[in-house]
Amino acid sequence: MARILITSALPYINGIKHLGNLVGSQLPADLYARYCRARGHEVMFICATDEHGTPAELAAAKAGKPVAAYCTEMHEVQAELARGFKLSFDHFGRSSSRRNHILTQHMAARLAAAGLIEVVSEKQVYSHTDGRFLPDRYIEGTCPNCGYERARGDQCENCTKQLDPTDLINPRSAISGSTDLEVRETKHLFLRQSTLRDTLDIWIDSQRGWPVLTTSIAKKWLHDGDGLQDRGITRDLDWGVPVQFDGAPWQGMDGKVFYVWFDAPIEYIAATAEWADAHGLDDRAWQRWWREDMGAQDVRYVQFMGKDNVPFHTLSFPATLMGANFDKTEPWKMVDYIKSFNYLNYDGGQFSTSLGRGVFMDQALSILPADYWRWWLLSHAPENNDSEFTWENFQTSVNKDLADVLGNLVSRVTKFCRSKFGEVVPEGGSFGPREAQLVADLAKGLENYQSVMDGMAVRRSAQELRALWALGNEYLQEAAPWTRFKTDPEGAAAQIRLALNLIRFYAVISQPFIPDAAARTMAAMNCEDWSWPDDVATALNTLPAGHAFEVPEVLFAKITDEQRAEWEAQFAGQR
Repeated sequence: MARILITSALPYINGIKHLGNLVGSQLPADLYARYCRARGHEVMFICATDEHGTPAELAAAKAGKPVAAYCTEMHEVQAELARGFKLSFDHFGRSSSRRNHILTQHMAARLAAAGLIEVVSEKQVYSHTDGRFLPDRYIEGTCPNCGYERARGDQCENCTKQLDPTDLINPRSAISGSTDLEVRETKHLFLRQSTLRDTLDIWIDSQRGWPVLTTSIAKKWLHDGDGLQDRGITRDLDWGVPVQFDGAPWQGMDGKVFYVWFDAPIEYIAATAEWADAHGLDDRAWQRWWREDMGAQDVRYVQFMGKDNVPFHTLSFPATLMGANFDKTEPWKMVDYIKSFNYLNYDGGQFSTSLGRGVFMDQALSILPADYWRWWLLSHAPENNDSEFTWENFQTSVNKDLADVLGNLVSRVTKFCRSKFGEVVPEGGSFGPREAQLVADLAKGLENYQSVMDGMAVRRSAQELRALWALGNEYLQEAAPWTRFKTDPEGAAAQIRLALNLIRFYAVISQPFIPDAAARTMAAMNCEDWSWPDDVATALNTLPAGHAFEVPEVLFAKITDEQRAEWEAQFAGQR
């Protein structure tokens, strides 16, 4: 049994997330967490709402609420939607937690002791209209690199280039839209990550098997132009982790908070501490996941994120953890594998939270159960390239994969058994060469499925799972127990006994993708044995003759052309 730590990029608190956000981090992380648990591994799956920084303040102001109250409200909204999509977090924390305040300040002090913090006087944009300094995300303008007109002052979400507010063309305040801006001098703390460039470069080179997307982005930031730059880790904001605190190794930082991208990754650790607190456990419970001198040396740590988050997770956060261990007394667990994703686009354009474009998590659940969305998103995950959601593709995938292949098999077998043998697993008959061939084919297919799941190849995993479902349909098509029953009822009984066990087999291996349907199927089979089918032949004898079952309700209803047209029209405009 392995110990596997899984973190998903933290969703911003500024509103309900769209399906592109979901498939870019949380959903594939949940797929992997569920699979690892199903294989018997010890898993710690952590996520949290990212509550600090400009997006939180702007969203709260727009909602007309104090930022703390807004964040509390939206955390519960996001937590409820996570439950709706069956995201199996061990803990869904908050970056505004007391744990994260303490740990962020501790990390900053450690970095200062390591000589990796520098107080820098820099020029920052001041808005006369708003009467305040504007942190980077409070400024919008045209990207000098790609020409995108809604680039932010920290990064262009179109081309992912790291920016400073003064780089923007035609800058304007994101608060008021004012262009009455002035550049003034102010002091901030900078993380001297450039001094760790060679160390980070060697560390990245030592990682084996990382996605090309992950390493190419990291290398670009390390070497393009003047190479990795020092990064400001403080901002002039009211809401966040205070920079000036008791024991701080600097003065004059009152009224400033740590940059959200400094404290957000630290929340992975803090959220694990929150988990321990919530379960009445002491610090050793979370330290065994995060401190290599306290048990984390045998942990495999996997991160999931969209490509826009890669630079901070391959460079800035590792620099923080490395720097905090400058004297070898705090060996923090470093990531072992970063699974990054491209963008999911929406029907000829982009999903966008700020523009309200696309299908959002609450809207999705209002029209169809979570498993429909989970299946499509994971089977079309944007791994190697951007992918696109269209309603026609969604309809086709749901109808052909879920309804025709898996749902139809469950329905045909259970209803036929009820009509001919009753709602019990039939006895009699014996297996022949065709059944032996099915077992062999399933064993090979399961091996393939496990291989790609172990490798976190999400789309390939969906393909291999569907192929396993197809094997059962091909068997039933050839064996045709409904025809054989007329001349050889005992032979048909053996085939149906195998098919009922096959349904239970499918429920177990499909659970990481479609947990609700898997649970409903297992309940109908009157079975609580979720053990992974390491031996297929044994697994297909789990339900003995005489075992009672029920015919389940339709697992997956087909999407009609009328429904598709209605949803296309409903989601054609802005939210």
